[in-house]
Amino acid sequence: MREALHLSSLLGQVVRRQLRCARLYCDETKDRRRPQGGGRELKDWRMVFSHNNWDNVVWDETQEAEAKAKVQVNSEVLLTTEEIEKLEQEAAGKWDAFYGIHQNRFFKDRNWLFTEFPELAPHLAHTFPQKQNPWRCSLPSCISPPEQYATFCILEVGCGVGNTVFPILKTNNEEGLFVYCCDFSSVAVDIVKESPDYDTKRCHAFVCDLSSEEWETPFPKGSLDIIVCIFVLSALHPDKYPQVISKMAEYLRPGGLILYRDYGRYDMAQLRFKKGRCLTDNFYMRGDGTRCYFITHDEVREMMTQAGLEEVQNLVDRRLQVNRGKQLTMYRVWVQAKYCKPAHTVPDAHP
Repeated sequence: MREALHLSSLLGQVVRRQLRCARLYCDETKDRRRPQGGGRELKDWRMVFSHNNWDNVVWDETQEAEAKAKVQVNSEVLLTTEEIEKLEQEAAGKWDAFYGIHQNRFFKDRNWLFTEFPELAPHLAHTFPQKQNPWRCSLPSCISPPEQYATFCILEVGCGVGNTVFPILKTNNEEGLFVYCCDFSSVAVDIVKESPDYDTKRCHAFVCDLSSEEWETPFPKGSLDIIVCIFVLSALHPDKYPQVISKMAEYLRPGGLILYRDYGRYDMAQLRFKKGRCLTDNFYMRGDGTRCYFITHDEVREMMTQAGLEEVQNLVDRRLQVNRGKQLTMYRVWVQAKYCKPAHTVPDAHP
């Protein structure tokens, strides 16, 4: 009896120790797991340098007025019509030069993708609308066989060197997944194809000018489940946006989604531009000759709905980034949106 009681006491101690370790682990890790869409909010300004990022930062009227004043100043001197036309003509060359210099070293992989866009994660696939008319893609004979049997197709426009594509391929291991990606720059597309993570059984990269009236694509219209458009439209002239969005809508299947994220009005990058860099309102030329437009969520809503898409999400993401070493604060503004092609739309592709 005494041995049994002793054994029971030992077992109790082990269980209590395990529970205590589990609680300690949860306490230690709960602050490291960033909630969906953010969650670390600055309640006390004295704590501003205790973390590198703060979410959902609220601007007061003074800060908004100061930002507008800075934009008014850096927009006073506009580029000439000739300079603007030259930038348009040389746009592809400027991005080729950019990627030729930086290769795949400039941008980091977007591992935050699945926090902001859980639709790309396999464990949430059940929340995505079911296909109305399942069908096998009728693709050109030049396309490799694996693509013909894909059940979930994603396209990333403006893929750069694969900082979105490769995290998707690494995270989403669904057998039926196939990811297309395209970019204006042939140099960027070549870098994607040369990556050891590029698998032609799961991915196909190609060159495409989004601003052209017709796209040359390896897939038919009405066939894509998701189109990812992250920091892409801002590189184009804003006059081109309605056409690009309408074209994306054409390639979505009924129930398909556009996942969008780009630079927002009064982002830190906009406020830093000097005089003589502005092409037109809120549209600037960087030092390397590439361009950037800073958009509002109302502009996104207007263009997406005009293309016949339904709003799922449209928000202004305001963050405060902190350099704790230099004691600097940097206010970032992005617009994030999700728009769906109505499920009742007749698909363009043939079953």
